[in-house]
Amino acid sequence: MLKADFHVHSEFSNDCSEKIEKQIKRAINLGLEYICFTDHCDMDYPSPEKESEYILDTKSYIEKVNYLKEKYDDKIKVLCGVEIGLMPYLKDRLNAYTNKYNFDFIIGSSHMVRGKDPAIDDFFKGKTEKEAYREYFESILENVKAFNNYNVYGHLDYVVRYGPNKNKYFDFNYYKDVFEEILKIIIQNGNGIEINTSGLRNLGYPHPHKDIIKMYKDLGGEIITVGSDAHLSEYIGYKFDEAEEYLKRLGFHYYTVFENQKLKFYKL
Repeated sequence: MLKADFHVHSEFSNDCSEKIEKQIKRAINLGLEYICFTDHCDMDYPSPEKESEYILDTKSYIEKVNYLKEKYDDKIKVLCGVEIGLMPYLKDRLNAYTNKYNFDFIIGSSHMVRGKDPAIDDFFKGKTEKEAYREYFESILENVKAFNNYNVYGHLDYVVRYGPNKNKYFDFNYYKDVFEEILKIIIQNGNGIEINTSGLRNLGYPHPHKDIIKMYKDLGGEIITVGSDAHLSEYIGYKFDEAEEYLKRLGFHYYTVFENQKLKFYKL
């Protein structure tokens, strides 16, 4: 049984109002051994009036997580991570940020494509769905070439959530060449990827698509965390039983947890 949820949000994320303590109590009730908070820090969010909302109040966040870490120490391991939004030109600012704070765990994610957010901007306008998806994946390749100060890359096919047809016509083979480059760089840099079970709520499978995970495994990738991407307590550990079977079917024998950015492997 999976015992670690390594992608959880709280009231410190701009898109979440769930209290940290409520998330922790839910994880304890589920019998989890680890919960890692990974609240959002997206620098240079494209909408000026919202930009400050996407910058994490890191000092207050770490203080709160550390306080609750001690409070619940005898019940669960509470860890403090961050989910940073990557774009190549931010690499110096991101390196300075991640070096400044002692995070247990860092997710690097692509929430924006060259300054546009597929969730709310006109990113898909004037493109076919395939062209838009490919542009998103090529932007990930740019990110991994520019920056590697993260532990795992988050929800690699995030863009599919917001496509006009979502995953209805998604064909991994159309993007296979890009993913091969991406995954080789991730592996060479000693980083990993995540299985994000939020995809089960709207795509029918976890992020990323099984063909992406299979390629990662075939290329020698071993570092893989599991996260619910929970913004509500009801989604903590969401369908982790399915995620575990999913990993086993794809040939994995272990999943990964991080503490002080040092990895540990746990048997599935």
